Amino acid sequence: MTDPMSLLRRRLDDSGIADVVSVEPATGGLAATAGLARRADGTAVFVKGFDEAPSDDAFAAEAEGLTALRTLGGVTTPEVILADPGLLVLEALRPRPRDEAFWERLAHALARLHTTTTHHRFGWHRDNWLGRRRQVNTWEDDGFAFFARHRLLRWLGEPRVDAALDAADRAALERLCSLLPELLPAGPACLTHGDLWAQNVLASADGRPALIDPAVSYTWAEVDLAHLWTTAPPPEACGFFDLYAELTGLDAAWRERMPILQLRQHLAVVAQFDDDWGAADLIRSTLAPFRRRR
Repeated sequence: MTDPMSLLRRRLDDSGIADVVSVEPATGGLAATAGLARRADGTAVFVKGFDEAPSDDAFAAEAEGLTALRTLGGVTTPEVILADPGLLVLEALRPRPRDEAFWERLAHALARLHTTTTHHRFGWHRDNWLGRRRQVNTWEDDGFAFFARHRLLRWLGEPRVDAALDAADRAALERLCSLLPELLPAGPACLTHGDLWAQNVLASADGRPALIDPAVSYTWAEVDLAHLWTTAPPPEACGFFDLYAELTGLDAAWRERMPILQLRQHLAVVAQFDDDWGAADLIRSTLAPFRRRR
């Protein structure tokens, strides 16, 4: 079995970055191998590679997403140094500080992203990747149709999803999708990160919140909010949600919508991992009210 750090070192050499003196494992996502490469001049870069890439465009799409968040939405993201089919090299970031002020800054940054990038359609000009699965971004004029087709029903047919959900569960998901206009407000599309949980929030050298690992598209802002809300944010994030709600004018019922919006992420987790960390149970719990009674 190939040593993961040796794989990254070899990919760096092949890409022409030959002044690396060591590569250390880095914590992060589950879809790719990640490391911190130390260069001869003492600087470090973050590197990520696939043993077997899901597609030649995965890292290019991720790099494009980082650039879009920065240039269109004013969000701090790491500088992209290299993006090729087998390797992504980024500016190294710092761990986020454990204080409430940092999360307050993130609330302002996310609110600015979501309120200044509204779009008349839902989607993105290309598909990109959520982990090792393609995120379908086909343009739609209607947000409910987009979310139903490309964020929920899209996962039916994935082998692990079909194994986890029975026929009644799948019928309940289809029923929920048909009722989305009654369950969710008709909000505008805006640029979203698309995979926004606490692990994808780091800090820049000067302490600003910085986002990594995007799966961008124009869709409902609350898709980002739901992912943060439902994935155990740290205690210092306690004021983030109320501040974000105040800055963006969310109604008082926003918390009630989070489980439905987070279904798309739970389905993606079930589709990709044998250990789904309870995602299948959460899906079934959210779908329970939509199961037809006999």
